[in-house]
Amino acid sequence: MKDAFYTILEQIGEDPNRPGLIDTPSRAAKAMQYLTQGYSMNIDEVINGALFPSDTDEMVIVKDIELYSMCEHHLLPFIGKCHVAYLPKGRVIGLSKIARIVDVYARRLQIQENLTNEIANCILTQTEASGAAVIIEARHMCMMMRGVQKQNSVMKTSCMLGAFRKSQNTRNEFLSLISR
Repeated sequence: MKDAFYTILEQIGEDPNRPGLIDTPSRAAKAMQYLTQGYSMNIDEVINGALFPSDTDEMVIVKDIELYSMCEHHLLPFIGKCHVAYLPKGRVIGLSKIARIVDVYARRLQIQENLTNEIANCILTQTEASGAAVIIEARHMCMMMRGVQKQNSVMKTSCMLGAFRKSQNTRNEFLSLISR
């Protein structure tokens, strides 16, 4: 990967051997490995058994989870927040694990639509909940720095599964709680 970044610098007309760029290919390779570390992460290892018996069947919401991902079309970042909810059915997941699940999928080359669905499906599958919901709000550098250059645009995506899809009241409760 280091060699590829060296070549990219050459191709854009830079001198990869000038003082400010000598270590850039190595730094860029390390940064890319970090930004895409989700490929090497395993959900079961991330959750690490943090599923606990519980009698609650009321909605659990974690909102405003910071989110950083990379657009698979332009390799530019998109940055925002993620709201996750689920309806437990016999067990709950450790609170920090929800944010870690978001990171596993965000730290891959993505489109926001797929990222939203992957997180929701993972939460539903891992918790065996009666429903899961995810909303992501993000700003995309591929739309802000190039192309149409719209600085104030925000993309919002949602995925509603199980009870969140079937029940308008459940969906409305989630939407109301995250808007506060």
